[in-house]
Amino acid sequence: MLVSVLASGSEGNCTFIQTKNKKILIDLGMNNKYITSKLAEIDVLPSEIDYVFITHTHADHTGAMKTFFKNNTPFVFLDEKMLPELEFLNDYPNLCFDNSTLNFDGLTVEILKTSHDAPGSRAYIFREDDSSVVYITDTGYINQKYFDKLTNLSLYIFESNHDVEMLMHGKYPSWLKARIRNDEGHLSNNQCAFYLSKFIGPNTKEVVLAHISKENNTPEIALDTLKSSLSENNIKFNNIIVAKQRERTDCVEI
Repeated sequence: MLVSVLASGSEGNCTFIQTKNKKILIDLGMNNKYITSKLAEIDVLPSEIDYVFITHTHADHTGAMKTFFKNNTPFVFLDEKMLPELEFLNDYPNLCFDNSTLNFDGLTVEILKTSHDAPGSRAYIFREDDSSVVYITDTGYINQKYFDKLTNLSLYIFESNHDVEMLMHGKYPSWLKARIRNDEGHLSNNQCAFYLSKFIGPNTKEVVLAHISKENNTPEIALDTLKSSLSENNIKFNNIIVAKQRERTDCVEI
């Protein structure tokens, strides 16, 4: 599989995955022009996208959907609970609401429920042959029942949203700070580091830290927090990159 995070942050999120047979997008945040331009950088046309997987309905993950689907009709995978907030999909021809494990074209997709203040929010694990991609953002915690599924996989695109000290001493109002920190909010750097220190294994090739807050985090702090946790747990792993809001990551082949 080939993976590139096209955009990641509070302004918009979109990730590209290419399998042997299919081209996939996870979420359609930002805007159609941006997504089209970033796909062009890797020689992919919007019309070539076969599947779109939606994590939840917030605008930074769905803002480009309406425009994108005017000229393209990929199969869209989402939870039926999302539809009331995405009414423009009511007449869309290619929707799949299946919440069980999906198998098609040599690809297996597992759907994991996340804890976020959006209906039907979810994460994904994509598997093809011996390669696997985890995509988890926008959740207040990760249920322990998923730990075995999430251990020792190839690539993790994983939320490291905020530094708690920066958030608590920042300019956000109290209600927003509470929303971000609660069980339906976002993973902090420390939470991200805790989980990844449990999940990274011998088969792990790359970690991408995602959904970095512009106001309450920095790429350097997020990266240092994870590296410190890995060191404390005697885990030698250095293949870590930080996804940016308006800059595509290099393609990672796994």
